[in-house]
Amino acid sequence: MDYNDKIELQVWGITYSPVQSGAYALLLRQVDGDYRIPVVVGVAEAQAIAMRLENVIPPRPMSHDLMVSVLHAYGISIDEVLIYDFQDGVFMAQIMLNDGEKQISLDSRTSDAIALALRTNARIFTTPEVLKQTGILIEKNEKGEPVVRKEPRTLNDYSTEELQAMLDDAVEHEEYERAAEIQRFLKAKTHK
Repeated sequence: MDYNDKIELQVWGITYSPVQSGAYALLLRQVDGDYRIPVVVGVAEAQAIAMRLENVIPPRPMSHDLMVSVLHAYGISIDEVLIYDFQDGVFMAQIMLNDGEKQISLDSRTSDAIALALRTNARIFTTPEVLKQTGILIEKNEKGEPVVRKEPRTLNDYSTEELQAMLDDAVEHEEYERAAEIQRFLKAKTHK
């Protein structure tokens, strides 16, 4: 894979996920652009990221803090994190490690990679393809207020879990036509 056109991202914040119950949305911001990428993360990962964003130092090391200590003890640094793909509603990430002589990349959950990047000041990147597929364009109106623009997603773009959450939400809000449409698509997708 050629990653010469990498796009740098920064962590913009973390919030409760409106799509998936019991999860959080990690918001990544394009450094030199107007795109944002929401990444659904679990509660533990959200806590690890939020603690670092708010500079909370726990009395005992958390898992990500311990991992950084181990890496430093062996002279290994994290050069960068790359979010290189998005499949079935899941982001794929790599952590680029360097011991001064060689560089290797390790597959990682995106939430773990970002939690480690925050603790080591490593840069976070993605590809133009991932940005195009998942990015939300934030524009400003004539008053300078942010306006969200996103190319419409089809039901095919959502994972089975996201479709189920959308179905539950449509039923809860008595949007039965929408629920029936989602249910038909969900059945077709799960019977492939």
